[in-house]
Amino acid sequence: MVDEEDGAAQNTISEHEYLNMSGTAIRPEIQRSMGGTGPQERSNSIADSISSQENIMIARRHWIAASLALLSVVMVVASGCGPQGNGGTANSGNQVADTGRTGGDKAHDDIILSEADMERGKQIYFDRCAGCHGVLRKGATGKNIEPDISRKKGTAYLEAMIHNGSPAGMPEWGKSCILSPEEVKLMAKYVQNPVPAPPEWSMPDIKASHKLLVPVDKRPTTPPSRDWQNYFGVVLRDVGKVAIIDGDTYELVNIVDTGFAVHILRTSASGRYFYSIGRDGKVTLIDLWMEKPDRVAELRPVLEARSIETSRYEGFIDKYTIVGGYWPPAIVVMDGDTLEPLKMMSTSGYEVNEGTFVREARVAAIVADHHHPTWVVNIKETGQMWLVDYSALDGNAPSLKVDIIDAERYLHDGGWDLSKRYFLIAANAKHKVAVIDTQTQKLVALVETNGNTPHPGRGATIDHAEFGPLWATGHIGSNHISFIGTDPEGHPDNAWKVAKQIELPGAGGGNLFIKTHPNSNHIYADRALNPDQMLADSIFVMDKSTLENKKTLVIPEEFRGHKAVHIEFNRAGTEIWVAAWGRKDQTGAILVYDDKTLELKETITGDWMVTPTGHFNVYNTVHDIY
Repeated sequence: MVDEEDGAAQNTISEHEYLNMSGTAIRPEIQRSMGGTGPQERSNSIADSISSQENIMIARRHWIAASLALLSVVMVVASGCGPQGNGGTANSGNQVADTGRTGGDKAHDDIILSEADMERGKQIYFDRCAGCHGVLRKGATGKNIEPDISRKKGTAYLEAMIHNGSPAGMPEWGKSCILSPEEVKLMAKYVQNPVPAPPEWSMPDIKASHKLLVPVDKRPTTPPSRDWQNYFGVVLRDVGKVAIIDGDTYELVNIVDTGFAVHILRTSASGRYFYSIGRDGKVTLIDLWMEKPDRVAELRPVLEARSIETSRYEGFIDKYTIVGGYWPPAIVVMDGDTLEPLKMMSTSGYEVNEGTFVREARVAAIVADHHHPTWVVNIKETGQMWLVDYSALDGNAPSLKVDIIDAERYLHDGGWDLSKRYFLIAANAKHKVAVIDTQTQKLVALVETNGNTPHPGRGATIDHAEFGPLWATGHIGSNHISFIGTDPEGHPDNAWKVAKQIELPGAGGGNLFIKTHPNSNHIYADRALNPDQMLADSIFVMDKSTLENKKTLVIPEEFRGHKAVHIEFNRAGTEIWVAAWGRKDQTGAILVYDDKTLELKETITGDWMVTPTGHFNVYNTVHDIY
C-alpha cells in the first residue's frame, strides 16, 4: 500500500488506489455495461486517467444497478456463509429492490413458527434488531417493520435484506455470518408474526436486582501506582465483558464481567469509576482504583438500555447516576457510589409533530449539564429533550423536576461543542441536528445536515481558522461528513448551519463514530456499517486545516473482514486506538496508530479479545474530549 503524499510503504493508501482496491468503484461488469474496457485495460489505463470524483460517480451507478438485480441477490442468499477475510468484495446484492410482489396477497401458512422458534426469534431480535427497529417494531433509526408492513415485502425479500444489508446502514447479518442461513430464514418469518408483548419492569424488580459487592468503606482510599487516567475500557461486546488496558504499556490489567453488549462506558466526574450500561439494561460499577479494577456494585434498572450518566454540577459531583431505558421506556436514578435505586419515571408521552401518544418513547443520549444541577435526557420517539433537575432528591420527600423542550423526533446521539455550553444531538431519521443552549435551557436551532441519517457518536469538535468553532458528524446512510458552526457570537455567519461538507470515498455511509483531539491535526471516521468490506475495514483520516480526506487506513490483512470500528485517543492525543471488531468465533484486536505518522505501532490481541467495539479512555471521557 502506498502513502498518498510521498509514496512511502505504509498501512495507508491513496484515495485513487483505494477506490480501485475496494470493489466499490470501477468493476469490469460495470465498465462493460457502460461500453468500457476489461480488467487488464482497467488496471493499465483507467486507474491512471479517471479522477477520484469520477470513480465515486461510477460507484453510485454500481449501487443503482445492483439494486435492480434481485435475482442475483437471491442467488447470493442461497449461497450461505462463505469464507471471511480475503474473499471478493463485490456487493451487487447489497441493495434489494422491491419488485412489487406482495406477500400479503396470499395465505401466510409459510410464516407460522413453533413456540420454540418464536422464543429463539425473540432473543435474536432483542440482541440484533430492537435497537434500531424498536421493541414494538415501530422503527426509529431503522424502518417500521410491523407485521402489516413486513408481510407485504414477503419472505424472500426479507431474507435478502437481512442477509445482505444495505448502504443505508442495515448490517449484512447473514453475509458476515453473524446470523446463520437458518437464523436469517427464521428472522424473515419472525418479523411477519405478531409482536410479542414485552415484559414490564418496576421498582420492586429493580431493587431485587441490586448487588453491593464491595461497600464504599471497603474500597481503596488511594489510586494505584499506574497512570489509571490513561486506562482504556474496551467493550468485549458479545461475551458481556469489559477489558481494562493500560494505555501506557498496552498491558491487560483485568477483564470484568458486565451486562450483555455494553453500549457505552461513562466515567464518574472524578474519573475513579467506570459505569457500564449493557443492552440488557444491566449497570456495572467498576472501581479503577483497585490494583485489578473490578465490580463493586450491579443493578438492572431496565431491561434494555443505551445511556448512563452521573451528576456533575458543583455540590452534586458523582452523587447520583441516571440510566435511560429503551424498555421499559423510563429513566431511573441511583446512588452514584452504590447504585441503590432512588427514583423511576416513565418517558412514554406525546410526540412533537402530531401529538400522538407513543408508548415506546425510548431514552437516547444523556449528558450532565455544566451550568445547572440537571441532566439533558433525550427522548427518541417523542422528539423531546427533558431537563431533569436532581437537586431535590435529598430529604424526606425526594423528587425530580422535569422541564420539557420540544425538538424533533428520533433523537439519538450527540455531544458538546467546544465551549461545553451547547449540546448537539442527531434527530437522525429526520436528517437534522437539534441544538440546546444549556445556559439558557432553550432550543436554539434545528440544523439540516444535508446527509442521510446523521450518527455522530459524541461528534468531533474543531476550532477552525476560517470557520471558527465547529462540531462534526458523519452519517449512517451517506458518505457525508458535515461540519456545523457552533459560535453564534464570534462567527454568526456560520452558526447553526453546515459550514463545510465533504464526501468520503466509496458509495454508501456506514459511519458510526468521528473523533479528534486538541493535540491532533487529524479527524478520524469509521464506516463499520458499510456493506462493502473494504470500506468497513477502513478508517478515514481528515486534515483539520483543509477539512478534506487525507488518507485511508486499512486494517492489517489478518483482520480483514472484522470491521474497523470506534476511534479513541490516548490521554496525550498522540495515538488513536481502533477496534478490529470480528465475530464471536474470531479473535479481534485493538490497533494502535501513531497520530503523526499514521503508522500502526501496536496490535493488542489475544484469545480474550472477542468482539471488541467501543473503547474509552478515562481522561478523555471525564473531560468530554472529542
